[in-house]
Amino acid sequence: MPLVEIDTPRPHVRVLTLNHPERLNSMSFGLVEALYGAVAEVGDDNDCWVVVLTGAGRGFCSGLDLEDRGHAPGIEGLQRGRAGIRAMSYMGGVVPALRNLPQPVIAAVNGPAFGGGMCLVLGADIRYAAESAVFCAAGLINGLTSTELGVSYLLPRAVGTSDSAELLLTGRRIDAAEAGRIGLVSKVVPDGEVVDLALDTASEMCELSPYGLQMTKRVLWANLEVGSLAAAIDLEDRNQLLLGYTPNLEEAIAAFKQDRKPDYTE
Repeated sequence: MPLVEIDTPRPHVRVLTLNHPERLNSMSFGLVEALYGAVAEVGDDNDCWVVVLTGAGRGFCSGLDLEDRGHAPGIEGLQRGRAGIRAMSYMGGVVPALRNLPQPVIAAVNGPAFGGGMCLVLGADIRYAAESAVFCAAGLINGLTSTELGVSYLLPRAVGTSDSAELLLTGRRIDAAEAGRIGLVSKVVPDGEVVDLALDTASEMCELSPYGLQMTKRVLWANLEVGSLAAAIDLEDRNQLLLGYTPNLEEAIAAFKQDRKPDYTE
């Protein structure tokens, strides 16, 4: 059984399922390697317009596998320091890999999302949670730091500095309701419904321009890192112009006049 499964439950939608439920889908190097492979596969899939990320069983991802981490690929023959930094970079790069997917990613958090699991959630563009979902920056509890896989960059931008500092400096667990209140997730639904919600949202998004979705995601992330409003608008202008050279706007106008949904091909 693959550690990350890829399914196509609806047209243009791919579901990536972390598939090690007996370990709450913890992040061994094997699972992370499988996730890299799945991300690369859907990223190259031109028929895929939206990606849903979830976990098998009762958990989303419990963070680093503390019992059987395995070994990072490509460290053979390296001394401890070089092997360690390569292993850390390999583990840490999985969140930017999600961010760099051309397609929007919807996290359907079906249970605990601890440590690196919470970081994976933050690497998604849209975040939904089941009522039983629990979030925790677990590194600090395990004698390490809470700052890993980009969380010190992503969490303050999602929920603000005050709530981020409390979560990262205390290791406190928060339930789905509090995660929704502070903006870590945008919607909370009863258990068993979060993947369906993600799929419904994905299907709605697939009625839009796939090129428009991709470029909107790209600008959203890029403009988190620019230094001024002028620079942000400058990038928006160029991307809006780029989409203006497609048939999309003409199709939208025609659909409006004909009282139908647009049929975007770009």
